[in-house]
Amino acid sequence: MHASVKFRIAEIINSTMPSAEWRLLKQIGVNEVVGTLPRDPSDWRGDQPDLPWDYAPLSSLKRRLSEYGLTLSAIEDNPPMEKIKYGVKGKEDELENVLRLIENMGRLKIGVWCYNWMAGQGWMRSRISIPDRGGAEVTGFSLSDIEEYPPPKMGKIDAETLWKNLAWFLDNVIPVAEDSGVKIAMHPDDPPLEEIRGVSRIMNNVKAFDKLIEMKRSEYNTITLCQGNFTLMTEDLPSAIRHFVRKKAVSFVHFRDVKGKKDNFIESFIDDGKTDTASCMSAYIEEGFDGIMRTDHTPTLYGDTYKVPGYSILGRLHAIGYIQGLIDGVSMV
Repeated sequence: MHASVKFRIAEIINSTMPSAEWRLLKQIGVNEVVGTLPRDPSDWRGDQPDLPWDYAPLSSLKRRLSEYGLTLSAIEDNPPMEKIKYGVKGKEDELENVLRLIENMGRLKIGVWCYNWMAGQGWMRSRISIPDRGGAEVTGFSLSDIEEYPPPKMGKIDAETLWKNLAWFLDNVIPVAEDSGVKIAMHPDDPPLEEIRGVSRIMNNVKAFDKLIEMKRSEYNTITLCQGNFTLMTEDLPSAIRHFVRKKAVSFVHFRDVKGKKDNFIESFIDDGKTDTASCMSAYIEEGFDGIMRTDHTPTLYGDTYKVPGYSILGRLHAIGYIQGLIDGVSMV
């Protein structure tokens, strides 16, 4: 990689146990990975003395990866947080688990934790097998598909309450993140709408991320710049990238693309979306982004399978190669 490039590719892994995916990533030059919490059974009886965010499971995952030559650089997953987001009884217990996760990540030198503030309903797609180029299958979202959906189990919540609960969360988490050396990185609402199923969403525009950063000024209060969401928030994604990288606010990037608008879109091949990907890559390199970057929500190619739509291996290998080519092409101009 060119000397001017300060960031690294760290691809997400679907399995917390050794798999062909691990070998393939190493073979194509990926040395760092993003993990989920290790929820695999510890033995055949299902006797698990530790929770997935405890030290022992995280340490075991890091060790297994290191045996394959891979470094665990981030966790993109979380203990239950709905009570925190809704600000209801039990939020203190959930907070304790989040703090334990961050402390254990710090002990293990896992430097980035990706979280979100989507209450009641996480990232959402209304269709998972839309035909695209050459018959590849992509995921998509249309607001019209879900108009009749009822509110989620915990009910509706307004934007003001979500902001208040986020402030409480940051006040408690940022000091621990600073002490632990772990950057917490807010993921945008996906899709970035004002409301889904009667539940407000607040991390759905560029100004909201400026507000987030100002709420608790710290190098450990950062964002996950998911391009597929940000390109639905702004007509000038490269400028938004430069804006936040200059603020040293970006620790994690999801380099992906979409076609359409935020209330009706499909997730495209990385070379076939609405974004000028070369200009985006130039922005990261020229502004000195020094975090980690991964692919996200890629098409399912012929003959491939997936555990989660958008995370099949062949589509991600194509996207990683495209990103590697962009990095070399842009950095050597």
